[in-house]
Amino acid sequence: MTLASTDNVIVAEPSFPVRMMRMLLADKFALCAAIFLLVILTIAIIGPPWLGDLATKQNLRGRNLPPFDWTRTWVWWMGADALGRPLFARIIVAAQNTLMVAAGAVILSSVIGTVLGLIAGFSSPRMSQIIMRLADVIMSFPSLLIAVIVLYVLGSSILNLMLVLAITRIPVYLRTTRAEVLEIRERMFVQAARVMGASSKRILFRHILPVVLPTLTTLATLDFAYVMLAESALSFLGIGIQPPEITWGLMISQGRQYLTNAWWLSFWPGLAIILTTMSLNLLSNWMRIALDPVQRWRLEMKGGKNG
Repeated sequence: MTLASTDNVIVAEPSFPVRMMRMLLADKFALCAAIFLLVILTIAIIGPPWLGDLATKQNLRGRNLPPFDWTRTWVWWMGADALGRPLFARIIVAAQNTLMVAAGAVILSSVIGTVLGLIAGFSSPRMSQIIMRLADVIMSFPSLLIAVIVLYVLGSSILNLMLVLAITRIPVYLRTTRAEVLEIRERMFVQAARVMGASSKRILFRHILPVVLPTLTTLATLDFAYVMLAESALSFLGIGIQPPEITWGLMISQGRQYLTNAWWLSFWPGLAIILTTMSLNLLSNWMRIALDPVQRWRLEMKGGKNG
């Protein structure tokens, strides 16, 4: 919290987290998206241990049980799959695997891509060219094609899928970071730090990285939705996560052969993917404005009116 003087009256300005919370409360769509993502994250963490073996326990007498059958317990309200397993329990367990793969891939690719982008943007032209040519090689192949080939050779597992998706997304963060660094390195505060004898490492991580982080944070939020869709596509094609592990994409793949007589097998996991990616897109759009000092005033004015 900082202090500002207005007409000889000291006014306490709210801290940055408080201002961010006010801006979030002022944007109803972003607030709903954040609440939904928080609920999904909480369910993915505490749901599987709480459900136990409900998601894997078979009951052939309840095969393809339709949804909204209130004569059974609450865990059956979404219906059951072809082996009589409750869909609601399976979606909760699948949420953990889906979010874990997406989060791991985004964190790994953003860290590696950001570091390489900082080096490429601040180092010698020769080093920059080497790094950028490596990024061009990765981007010259379709990301899903690389994932298909690598997973076919190495085998499908959560770790392999996470690594493959991370490798295909590294160039996105690398190019974005490098472009930002090339522009920021010419600003006066960076030149002043260099004149005062600051090392390149200190300039990069103390002066340049904090300016780049808002853009990378927005990009990571948006990329999370992309990686989640890519994982679902690979699982749908049968080269992603394999049973007994489960993801939303694999649930859609397993339910596609029953679309004519049991539409709910693919509908519920598909709806989960749509709502999650939509919420991530809404939240990333809000973060793009909230973290931009030039445009932030719009949300602050809205928050001030609502407050």
